[in-house]
Amino acid sequence: MGKPRRSQVFDFSFLFFCFISSLSTSSFALSDAEASYLSQRQLLTLPENGELPDGFEFQVQINLKFDNSRLRRAYIALQAWKKAMYSDPKNITNNWVGPNVCGYSGVFCAQALDDPKINVVAGVDLNHADIAGYLPAELGLMTDLALFHINSNRFCGIIPKSFSELTLMHEFDVSNNRFVGPFPDVTLSWPSVRYIDIRFNNFEGQIPPELFEMKLDALFLNNNRFTSTIPETIGQSTVSVVTFANNKFKGCIPRSIGKMENLDEIIFMNNDLGGCFPPEVGSLKNLTVFDASFNSFVGALPQEFSNLIGVNVLDISHNKLTGVLPENICKLPSLSNFSFSQNYFNGAANACVPTLRKDIVLDDTGNCLGDRPKQKLGNECEAVLSHPIDCSKDKCGGGSSPKPPVKAPPKPQPKPPVHSPPQQ
Repeated sequence: MGKPRRSQVFDFSFLFFCFISSLSTSSFALSDAEASYLSQRQLLTLPENGELPDGFEFQVQINLKFDNSRLRRAYIALQAWKKAMYSDPKNITNNWVGPNVCGYSGVFCAQALDDPKINVVAGVDLNHADIAGYLPAELGLMTDLALFHINSNRFCGIIPKSFSELTLMHEFDVSNNRFVGPFPDVTLSWPSVRYIDIRFNNFEGQIPPELFEMKLDALFLNNNRFTSTIPETIGQSTVSVVTFANNKFKGCIPRSIGKMENLDEIIFMNNDLGGCFPPEVGSLKNLTVFDASFNSFVGALPQEFSNLIGVNVLDISHNKLTGVLPENICKLPSLSNFSFSQNYFNGAANACVPTLRKDIVLDDTGNCLGDRPKQKLGNECEAVLSHPIDCSKDKCGGGSSPKPPVKAPPKPQPKPPVHSPPQQ
């Protein structure tokens, strides 16, 4: 099989990150030398800008017969991918031999959307295969692919730009691998995609605003290295579930969040977000899970939170929130678990006292509630409470002239992530 020409401008930075990520635990962990070798292999085979040259499939000589040209292209792609696999401990790809690509393990065929008379490769599912390797640019030849699931493997390197050719993509799951580089912009070119899961990798940098203008059902960004603010375009998103947890997102929660009519769950846990909560959160009537723990939010909890009539889990713990917790928030009709621990609340209605409630789980520890056990020391509370935050003047809470942030003791280390890769 012919190989694409070697790129002369490829960014070598991914070599280092793929090497470092090889140190993470796995049932069949790669050695340092093996991870470095894999990265070099992808670098040497990746064409210019990660895209395949026009007519590339016609440059490949194959002495096999196929039912149609699309299956031939799929054969080229899958054979290139098999060569890019360094370790396959479960022998998943052992039968990736010969022209019958529809019989390959983890490969699924269906009628072509534009021609029901022919079969094409419509899906790949290698979840939990523990395969080590990288993604070759040839995978961009499988233009009928609608489902690509490779979560819980040991693939590293980058997502090739040739994936932009996969315009029928509906579900894209590369979670729990060792991918690096910026957010994979190839996903923005897929008009039919509804599910994007890139969590538990080493993607970094900015999140493109266009991502939230797509018609997505679910978006999982957690456990990467993203450092940007959350784009204001989030208000245009159609997602029901979105996770930002365990990154380095900074700045405010955009006020446009109140326009997310389909939102069911949103997780901001363990980032560098701050300022006051925008009152527009209270517009999310369909919300069942809201987790903003382990951040630096300040000020009082907006009264508008009492409008979250569908919320089941509410976690605002480990922030710098102050004021009095009102009864109507602690008595939300669907609420079953409410943690507001490790803040600076100095008052709470009886409905917010754990010992007086048997119907829900409440955690008020680590606050400034003088009559409650396990609270902060008086001098620690005074340092924060003596400098109250006016959220009406805070840019995150709706104002225009924010006050300087109040210094508080360092945040404790967060509990282990509660959102693990999907078991499929």
